[in-house]
Amino acid sequence: MYLGIDLGTSEVKVVLLSEQQQVRATARAALDVSRPQPLWSEQQPEDWWRGVESAMTQLAASHSDLMRAVRGIGLSGQMHGAVLLDVNDTVLRAAILWNDGRSEAQCRALMQAVPELTQITGNLAMPGFTAPKLIWVRQHEPEIFKRVARVLLPKDYLRLRLSGEYGSDCSDASGTLWLDVGARAWSTRMLDACGLARAQMPELAEGSAAIGQLRRELAARWGVPVGVPIAGGGGDNAASAVGIGAVHPGQGFVSLGTSGVIFVAGDRYQPNPAQAVHAFCHALPQRWHQMSVMLSAASAIGWATRILGLKSEMELTQAAERLSPVERKRAPFFLPYLSGERSPHNNPHAQGVLFGLTHAHEQAAISYAVLEGVCFGLRDGLRTLAAAESSSIAQLSLVGGGARSTFWAQLLADILGTTLSTHEGSDAAAAVGAARLAWLATGGQIDVVCTPLPQAQRFVAKSGGSDAVAPRYQRFRELYTQIKSQFPRESP
Repeated sequence: MYLGIDLGTSEVKVVLLSEQQQVRATARAALDVSRPQPLWSEQQPEDWWRGVESAMTQLAASHSDLMRAVRGIGLSGQMHGAVLLDVNDTVLRAAILWNDGRSEAQCRALMQAVPELTQITGNLAMPGFTAPKLIWVRQHEPEIFKRVARVLLPKDYLRLRLSGEYGSDCSDASGTLWLDVGARAWSTRMLDACGLARAQMPELAEGSAAIGQLRRELAARWGVPVGVPIAGGGGDNAASAVGIGAVHPGQGFVSLGTSGVIFVAGDRYQPNPAQAVHAFCHALPQRWHQMSVMLSAASAIGWATRILGLKSEMELTQAAERLSPVERKRAPFFLPYLSGERSPHNNPHAQGVLFGLTHAHEQAAISYAVLEGVCFGLRDGLRTLAAAESSSIAQLSLVGGGARSTFWAQLLADILGTTLSTHEGSDAAAAVGAARLAWLATGGQIDVVCTPLPQAQRFVAKSGGSDAVAPRYQRFRELYTQIKSQFPRESP
C-alpha cells in the first residue's frame, strides 16, 4: 500500500493506493484562504498540518489494516507558496500563496537585476512565483526577512513536520525562480539577487527518490510501519501527470481545478518565456514539461454559483445547458480574471468582467457566459502552448473537479478543438501521483507504476465546433485588449 498526500488550496486529500492500482481509501480536510488586502492570498501552514492530521486520523480509524500495509509516502502540493521559518523552525508569517499578486513591482526589479533570468529559470518573473514574494518581504517586512533561516514550499513544510527533513523535488522547485531548470539545481545567481543563500534552501532530489522517513511518534499514532520512506514528490501538476500516466513526451492534460492548467510532458528542457509558457522539471528524472496557467477556473465557477444564489456548481452547469444555440450566441461575455492572470497575459491586475448584459439575460445566460469564459481562457493557453510546441495538440486528458460535468467537458473540447478524455479516479490525480512517486521511491519501475488510468469518457470536438465559437472567442480576446488599461496599475 502506498500513501499519497496532496496539499491543495481548498483541501488536503490523502489516498491509499494498492499495487493493483486501486484507490482503496480516501480522506479529506477542508482549508480556507485569507485575502486580507486586494491581490493578497495567504494561508497558515499550521492549518495545512491540522488538515493532514485530520485526514490521517480518519484513515487510521477507518482503515487500520491498510495503514499497517503502507510501504511509502508521497507528497504533492500547491506550488510557489513561501513558508518562512526561523532557526527553530517556527513559522514567521502566513504563507504567501501561488495566486497572490502583490509582487508585480518586485518581478520587474528582478528581471532588470538578472537579465539572464529567463535563460536560467525558463520562465518570466511573475507574482505567483516564490522569488518575488521574498523580495517583497525583504522590502516591506525587513525584520521578518532578517530572521529567515529556511524557505520551504507548502508540501515541503509538511515533509518537515512528517520527517524532520528539509527537502524538495525539482518539479516543485521549478516554480520558485531560484532553480536552474535545465541543470535541475539551485541557481546561486538567482538566490543572490533575492538576498538569499544556498543554505536557506532545502536539499533537492527527484520526485521519485526518498527524502526522509516518517517520524516514529507519527507512525505509532497512525498505525503505519516504522521507517516508512517519504518520496520527494512533486508540484501538484507534475504529480497529477504522474497520477494519470502523462509521463512520456507529448502526453498531457487539462486541469479544471481552482486554477486552469494545460500541461504537456517532454524529454528535454524547452523554455519559451516569450509566450508566457512555464518550462518546469517533471517529477521524474530527466523529464520536463511545459504548462500554461490561468488563475481562476473552477474557482470562477464557484464564485458564480455563490453570486447567482445556486445550490451547487452542478446546478450552474445544468442552467447553462438549458440555453439554446441561438441564446448562447447572445449570451454576455465573461473575462475570468478574478485573481489576475498568468498565461498569456502575465497581468496580476487583470480583473473579472461581465460584459454585454441586457434585461433579457437571466441566470442561465450568465451561467453559460462564465463557463464559456473559462474555456476561452484555456484556449488562450492552448494557443500559446501550440505555438511553443510548433505543432497542434490533438488529445489531452481532463482532470480536476470541473471534469465531473459532461456539459462543461464537451463545451471545452469544442472550444479547444481537441479531444478530451476523463479517467476513473482522476479527481484525485495529484494524490494518486504522490502515492505512485512513493511506490517508485521504494523500488517500483516507471513503466509498471505510471500507467494510464482507465478511461471513463471521451469528448470529441464537434466538427466545426471551434470555428462556430470563433467570432465570440475573437470578441473575448478583443475585450481584454480594450479594457486592460482600466484595470488598477499598481500593487499595494
